[in-house]
Amino acid sequence: MSDLSKIVKAYDVRGTVPDQFNESVARALGTAFVEMLRESGDDADRIVIAHDMRESGPALSAAFGRGANAAGASVISIGLASTDELYYASGALGLPGAMFTASHNPAQYNGIKLCRSGAKPVGQDSGLAVVRRRAEELLNDLNAEADGPSRVVTRDLLGDYAAHLRSLVDLSGIRPLKVIVDAGNGMGGFTVPAVLGDQVLPALPLTIVPMYFELDGSFPNHEANPLDPANLVDLQEAIREQGADLGIAFDGDADRCFIVDERGEPVSPSAITGLVAVRELTKFPGSTVIHNLITSAAVPEIIAENGGTPVRSRVGHSFIKAEMARTNAVFGGEHSAHYYFRDFWFADTGMLAAMHVLAALGEQERPLSELAAEYERYSASGEINSTVADARAKVAEVREHFPEATVDDLDGMTARLPDGAWFNLRASNTEPLLRLNVEAPKPDRMASLRDEVLAIVRR
Repeated sequence: MSDLSKIVKAYDVRGTVPDQFNESVARALGTAFVEMLRESGDDADRIVIAHDMRESGPALSAAFGRGANAAGASVISIGLASTDELYYASGALGLPGAMFTASHNPAQYNGIKLCRSGAKPVGQDSGLAVVRRRAEELLNDLNAEADGPSRVVTRDLLGDYAAHLRSLVDLSGIRPLKVIVDAGNGMGGFTVPAVLGDQVLPALPLTIVPMYFELDGSFPNHEANPLDPANLVDLQEAIREQGADLGIAFDGDADRCFIVDERGEPVSPSAITGLVAVRELTKFPGSTVIHNLITSAAVPEIIAENGGTPVRSRVGHSFIKAEMARTNAVFGGEHSAHYYFRDFWFADTGMLAAMHVLAALGEQERPLSELAAEYERYSASGEINSTVADARAKVAEVREHFPEATVDDLDGMTARLPDGAWFNLRASNTEPLLRLNVEAPKPDRMASLRDEVLAIVRR
């Protein structure tokens, strides 16, 4: 009996190829996706699909398309694309979409990010569980329907995607900037020349220095995960050696970006959230801005100081996107360098966030380190993972240790101490891990609180 529980996750499909995820599974998921859409009242006559640079992408996405055809849907394939380009296609064309990617996972993985029309996410509670059950039924049915006529058309939307992003952030009048971009052999190497270069649109006052732009899903230079400091080392060295104004690192499917200043020092995603929030609130005064509960306490302070309404959310793109839709928020940011925009169908796009940073830097004369310092107010630990046998018991033990703390349970345990320090301790959804984030007004206080919590978690 087929069981897809190991690859159908909370927000997407992800597994190793071909033992967990192969063309038969992809075909079944294609049929199941279209049937789920119809059952929930969505128009599913057409869908749009894309894939990243992984070797298995073309075959898996084609199999998914055959499954969609068998369910009566025609397919628009935009071929190679970043995840945010697929979201653009879903929004601009008004179609449900399927993006074949495993983001920053190792080369042997592939997966699918599904969305409804208008780039609305599909997760466990919004259709993914139904897709999984129906796909399992199809895989277990020896008499499952054979492939019908192919109804697939190809379309190139890269230029349209680039033009849309340029219409949202005008970079034409900024001062000249030298920018080193590390694509990590991922899809940033495909989209950056179109959006920031002169491949399809007029040149901008940017000198783009490419690093690892060759599309290669085996990731020969480093993992395409810019949140791991080890994957930023090459970019940091290049910035210092070449005197660049900043560096940008994208993950494998280029829906996340990480920013490095002119000294080669990383700029925290919380600072980027604050910076972009201020820019969006200038355009749309009084708007709501979403931040997840791991972002710095500076983020809601900055939002409120600039006339916005900060709304705190659980970690995870499905929660952020749901809160953005509910509140009509103009922008949302996460500690993981996911950034969401109302004028991008509430979807996340690393490229648009990078463009806001370029505009903010290029519209004034200070270096990025000085500009970013305006949005860095506290000392943060970053996320620290600990393997535990019983996460719930450990959280209870930590809670008991801090009776003076004000605690809420929106996502794990967030404890606020009287001196302004705080920490969040939450369990992983997929692994026996507790994730700790600590922030305090001063570095020594952050370090002491971090060590105090870890001593309990790890003993």
